[in-house]
Amino acid sequence: QSQKLSFLITSLVKASRLETEMLVLHVKLYDVSPMLEEVLGQIAPKAAQKQLTIEFVPGRVRAFFDPKWTAEAIYNIVDNAVKYTPSGGKIRIALMDTELFARIEIQDTGIGIPETDTANIFQRFYRGRSVSEEEGVGIGLYLARQIIARENGYMKVKSAIGKGTSFFVYLPSAAGKGLTA
Repeated sequence: QSQKLSFLITSLVKASRLETEMLVLHVKLYDVSPMLEEVLGQIAPKAAQKQLTIEFVPGRVRAFFDPKWTAEAIYNIVDNAVKYTPSGGKIRIALMDTELFARIEIQDTGIGIPETDTANIFQRFYRGRSVSEEEGVGIGLYLARQIIARENGYMKVKSAIGKGTSFFVYLPSAAGKGLTA
C-alpha cells in the first residue's frame, strides 16, 4: 500500500508541475532509438514476469524532444501495454521517420479499449469501466499527452476490443523544422 501511495503522490506532483509550467523541458535534436532502448530496459522485468514478448524495430530517426521527460511519457504508454496485455502476449515498438515527424508506434495484443473510452483516456484520473479492477490511478496517459504536447508533438490511439491497442506518438523531426538530420 505504501508503494501505491508513493506512486500516486509522485504522479500528482509531476502533473502539478506540468500544469503550473514549473517543469521545464529541454528540447533539442536527439536520436530517438537510445531513449526507446532505455525505456525497454526499464520495462523488461515487468514484461518478463507476465511472459510478454517485446519486439523493438529501431530506426535512425532524429527528433526534437527532452530525453528524460519523453522517456517518462513513453514508459507510461508501454507500462499500460504491459499491464493490459494478458500473459503470453506481444508488444511491438516501432520507430519510423515521416515527412515532418518521428513516429513511435506502441502496439500490444491486449484487451483493447472500448470506442466509448478512447476520447477520454487522456483525461486526468480517467479510468475506463473495463479496467477499474486493475492497478492504476488514471494519470499516466494524461502525463504522456501533456509532455508530448509541450514538445510540439501529438498522440493518437487506435484500438479494438480483444485485439489490442496501438498508440502513435509523433515528435517533431529535423525535416519538419527545415533542418537536415
